[in-house]
Amino acid sequence: MTSTRNVAADQLRKFIASAFEACGMPAHHAARMGELMAEADIGGQDGHGVFRLPMYIKRIQAGGMDIDPDIKVISERTATALLDGGNGPGHLVMSRAAELAVEKAKTCGVAWVGARYSNHAGPAFLYARMPLAENMIGLYVAVGSANHMPPWGGTDLLLSTNPIAIAIPSHDEPDIVLDMATTVAAYGKVKTAADRGETMPEGWMIDKQGQPLTDPTRASEGLLLPIGGPKGYGLSLIFGLLAGTLNGAAFGKDVVDFNADAKSKTNTGHFVIALDIEAFMDAEAFKKQIDGIWAEMKSSALLPGVESIRLPGYRLAAVSAEHRENGIEIPAALSARLDGLADELGIKRL
Repeated sequence: MTSTRNVAADQLRKFIASAFEACGMPAHHAARMGELMAEADIGGQDGHGVFRLPMYIKRIQAGGMDIDPDIKVISERTATALLDGGNGPGHLVMSRAAELAVEKAKTCGVAWVGARYSNHAGPAFLYARMPLAENMIGLYVAVGSANHMPPWGGTDLLLSTNPIAIAIPSHDEPDIVLDMATTVAAYGKVKTAADRGETMPEGWMIDKQGQPLTDPTRASEGLLLPIGGPKGYGLSLIFGLLAGTLNGAAFGKDVVDFNADAKSKTNTGHFVIALDIEAFMDAEAFKKQIDGIWAEMKSSALLPGVESIRLPGYRLAAVSAEHRENGIEIPAALSARLDGLADELGIKRL
């Protein structure tokens, strides 16, 4: 039995890149995939990093995802654009979308870039954070790559986790990064719980009789619950319309379950917004004010049993620092799958 192993971030990046190169992906694309997928694991989003590699490779081998996509602008105005992702990996498509949004926002102050004919792109925070390097605020929304939630009060799986991430830069404190699904738990967390032999808390899923479902190995029988009841359902619906329908991408019954179907094109939709802080005020002054917000929030009196106030992005920064220094834990079950994948592709094991 393969044991749990601790892997350095750079080692993980190189392993992921080598797997894609073994499938014929151009080296520059493979390196970018390795960088972004490893960044998911570094940030503690272990359901969206190397965990997804076997599934991505399966889709490539089955013809469901292109390794050298023709990503092109098919509609454009001064502050907007729509990309056709060429059925490429979502990481490559949305990297290009974020770059274009930043480029346009330098002129317009704000830019919105949507994409269709894309694929699963990993955690939302990756793309919301990209504009931060240019003193911009980033916002990213996607249609999830499989439907796991019904409309409020229903049982038909017509909605996905449809995540949103918003990143706001600070000066000395960690950047504020909100990354959340519109469901109580992202489906990746369900899959990693099954991988680790853990149970799910009540409140993540219910069965079709409305009873709590806590066994993640039975997730295919269940329904993910929205955050805030009907409010989360409403957010999932609106995000799906904006990231899916508006872009000419799949939404509702047209969403392909990439967990079950490796051959069909998913036509995944996303969008990213870049907002130039300098369009409103001096960026350095703004970031120092964000530091002040950190201090103000953390100074709040605490409820009994609460150790400290945290803001969105605190855990991401802390976990990232720890993983960069000490490596990333790969559970035994995942290690075994990755070893099998490496042997199949003829590359060095992780």
